[in-house]
Parts: sequence; structure tokens; C-alpha cells
Amino acid sequence: MKTLIAGVLLVLSTGLLATSAAFAAGPKADLEQVKIDLHDQAGLQRGAKYYINYCMGCHSVKFSRYNRVALDLGLTEEQVAENFIFTRAKGEKTKIGDLMTNGMSAEDSERWFGVTPPDLSLVGRSRGGDWIYSFLKAFYVDPARPLGVNNTVFANAGMPHVLWELQGWQEMATKDDGEGGTEKTLTLAQPGSASPEEYDQIITDITNFLVYVGEPARLHRTTIGWWVLLFLSIFAVLAYLLKKEYWKDVH
Repeated sequence: MKTLIAGVLLVLSTGLLATSAAFAAGPKADLEQVKIDLHDQAGLQRGAKYYINYCMGCHSVKFSRYNRVALDLGLTEEQVAENFIFTRAKGEKTKIGDLMTNGMSAEDSERWFGVTPPDLSLVGRSRGGDWIYSFLKAFYVDPARPLGVNNTVFANAGMPHVLWELQGWQEMATKDDGEGGTEKTLTLAQPGSASPEEYDQIITDITNFLVYVGEPARLHRTTIGWWVLLFLSIFAVLAYLLKKEYWKDVH
């Protein structure tokens, strides 16, 4: 029995090491860091606005409801209904309590793009804020690609640069790094309607919104946690005093 258990543990550990090595060997882009502030309500509102207008036509966030987003972001249901909801279900406008899905069917999207664009409800948890932020900054012109663009964070991504009007067009520049290799950098060849600083703020807001969508409870969890710690501290003092009172004559 001991030999059998040892054999099972050896197989499991070998498999885990192999999996870890496979992940470690995979390509990994250098990510830029972004400051996530889920208590920046104005930033979350802006991020929701940009996401609805530029991203949700293809990428739904079907694990969220419009009324929950309204509540968490400090918006009225009337504001959300008027500015966020542009889809219909069975001929009627989508209701405020419905899930945040888009009007594009999986069959149509696969026929048009070759693949169904993924739902982004959990991308903030699976990829992280740094990945989203870096991805949205990393599009560049690539005539060899079907849609004319590529991405340094997610190579050969099958999507257009939907924020090109804001950012403009970047080009890939290469130069000798002095060690026999090449160094690749992105340069802004054609500016967009937003300055680089403004564009950074826009994608920071979008990233903030997607991180919130991935775990809405995170908005309140930290605050509740401090109250719980305060309660436990007060309870610990009372429990200690009660213990002293009960045991003061037992000696």
C-alpha cells in the first residue's frame, strides 16, 4: 500500500512539474504595470462608457447585469438604460435587470471573424490588469495580417484595433541591440484624436472596469474586511476580560 501511494504521489508530482515547465517555456511578453483603483467611481464610469461604445459590440460581459453595474458605479437605472443598453430581445429593448450580452449571435460572429469573440467577464481575473492594459497599448500596423494589425502582447490576435481613432497607428521599429540581436520598439506614426497621456488614461479606465467586472464583490470586500477585523479585535478584548472575571477566584 505504501509503495502504491508513493507511486501515485510520484506520478502527480512529475505531471505538475511538467505542466509548470510547459507554462514557463511558453512565450511571455513584457507587461507594463497599471494602477487599479476600484474605488475610483468616476474612472469606473468612464471605463464602462468606453467599453460599451468600443468593445461590447463583439465582447459581451454576460456574467454582469446592467442594474448591478448601475448600483456599484453610482449610476441611476435611467442613466444606464439610456446610455448603456442598445440591444433588443424579442423585439423589445433589453431590460435593466438583464445580463450584459451583445446582439451578435455566435453563428454570425464565427462566419464574419472565423471565431466567436470571447466573453470578457473574467478576463480581469484570468489575465490581470497589467495584461489588459499592455494589450490595449500594443497594437501596431502589420500589412501581413488579415486585419492589417498585430499585437506585441498577443501575437496574431484575430481582432482589429478598435481604439485606433483614439490612439492612432503605431509601427514596429527594429534596431541592433549591440549584442547580435534586435530590439523592437513601437513608435506612433500617426497620432489619434487623444494624446498619448489621454489614451493611457482611457485604457486605464477600461482596464479598471474589466477588473471590477471580473469580481464585483471586491468593491465591498476590503471595506467589510476592515469592519470584521475591528469586530474581532473588540471581541478579543471582551473575551479576555470575561475570562479573567470567570477565573479570578480559581486559584
